[in-house]
Amino acid sequence: MKITSKKKTVVVREYQLEVGTVQVYQNYMVASFNEGATITLERTYQIIGISEIHFRDRDFGYISLRKNSYAIDPTVYNYLRGLDNLKAFAIVSKKEIDMHNFNIEKMFYKKPMEFFIEFDNALAWVQKRLKINIGDKKS
Repeated sequence: MKITSKKKTVVVREYQLEVGTVQVYQNYMVASFNEGATITLERTYQIIGISEIHFRDRDFGYISLRKNSYAIDPTVYNYLRGLDNLKAFAIVSKKEIDMHNFNIEKMFYKKPMEFFIEFDNALAWVQKRLKINIGDKKS
């Protein structure tokens, strides 16, 4: 018997990019990049484009699964900061180097961003951030 996450999630769409995979769910997306990839501004525009297709008029979260080692141009965070409907940015990794990199990335991003060791904890945080923001709009 396979044990999975208690919450049933349905992948709305999966994108195979040159640098990795992006899975889109109802209100968040999960990216997993290939070993040795470099996430440049041009490649970030692809991901922003995916977010605009699926989340143009509503809030969403982003989860980065750091299974592999890859490089990120820190200037991409200047552009990600401009996405007003991106309400939660979570990084999931068990590697210590990713924790150090996260502290640097957070300085560039300057919006809600958290680091997690377990995917389910990251997802719970993203869902909570989205509920908080939806609640704020109703007031």
